[in-house]
Amino acid sequence: MRLVIATCSVDYKGRLKATLPSAKRLIMTKADGCVAVHSGTRGAYKPLMWMNAPNRIEEAESSWVISNPKGERLTIIIEEILSDTSFDLGEDPGLQKDGVEAHLQLLLAENPEEIEEGLSLTRREFPTDIGPVDMLCRDRDSKAVAIEIKRRGGIDGVEQLTRYLDYLNRDPKLRPVRGIFVAQEITPQAKTLAKDREIDWVEIDYEQLQGIESDILRLF
Repeated sequence: MRLVIATCSVDYKGRLKATLPSAKRLIMTKADGCVAVHSGTRGAYKPLMWMNAPNRIEEAESSWVISNPKGERLTIIIEEILSDTSFDLGEDPGLQKDGVEAHLQLLLAENPEEIEEGLSLTRREFPTDIGPVDMLCRDRDSKAVAIEIKRRGGIDGVEQLTRYLDYLNRDPKLRPVRGIFVAQEITPQAKTLAKDREIDWVEIDYEQLQGIESDILRLF
């Protein structure tokens, strides 16, 4: 991970156009290529602007240009660098799901049609280089569907599923892959972002799902 504190301005062109005027900011780049621009006083823990991997970063003396296959472009004009530090964080074990979320994933894996009629499970925790997808399924037309499951669904979960879809759709054996974001409760902001990313969303009644008797045979 690289952390750069600099006086900079930022321009984004893609689904819309946005500009950040010159100010002191934190620029964070991750090993997977993600780039995020943070403010010290505004935006709370979320970046003011960001670009998810896969990205191409072209770094010059006074500017960074970050672009991706979708045609989005983030241009950072650097006026002064105050600090530039890099860290090797090593391998991350990933998010450990709480008991409810893990059980919700198990129940949905046994009953995928509760998410969408005609859906069948291919594999739980489908491995990718950027982390495991909660469920990889096939729909009634045999097309691949990536499913991310949360207890409470927020914007971060939609962003996570977006990264998985970007990665999975590079595999000719899987694409086209669409996504479904599933949670007991999904925030209005997450629903809006999912719609913008062409990702379906489904809210699940956990207690009702617990009452469904699985038709999968068990040894114990």
